[in-house]
Amino acid sequence: MTTETVVPLRWSDMDAMGHVNNATYLTYLETAREPWFEAIAADGDYMRFAMRRIEVDFLSQLRFEDGAVRVTIELDGVGTTSVRTRERMTAESDGRLVLEAKAVIVRLDDAGVGSAPLPDELRARLAAV
Repeated sequence: MTTETVVPLRWSDMDAMGHVNNATYLTYLETAREPWFEAIAADGDYMRFAMRRIEVDFLSQLRFEDGAVRVTIELDGVGTTSVRTRERMTAESDGRLVLEAKAVIVRLDDAGVGSAPLPDELRARLAAV
């Protein structure tokens, strides 16, 4: 399962050096993960996931003039209670690679405090991609 989301840059995303603040890149990734989860999960079940780990390589600076970024989210693997993704960000202005990331996202139990096994129907959908 792969999705692409274009996220516009906002003036408030910039730091004092005139480029996007490093923490803001995580917000862009989070924004793009929502449609990815909507595509794989049924009936709002995507709300039962929480970030466990994220690894980010910053490859190129973004400036306001770049206008937007295209974020690609791909399934990288499935565990007992989690999914792994590969995430890539490119500048809309010239297509250059800005960031690469890997994430581990865990399904939460009914109380929302611990992990829970992925449901069989979700596993089936993920296996089909």
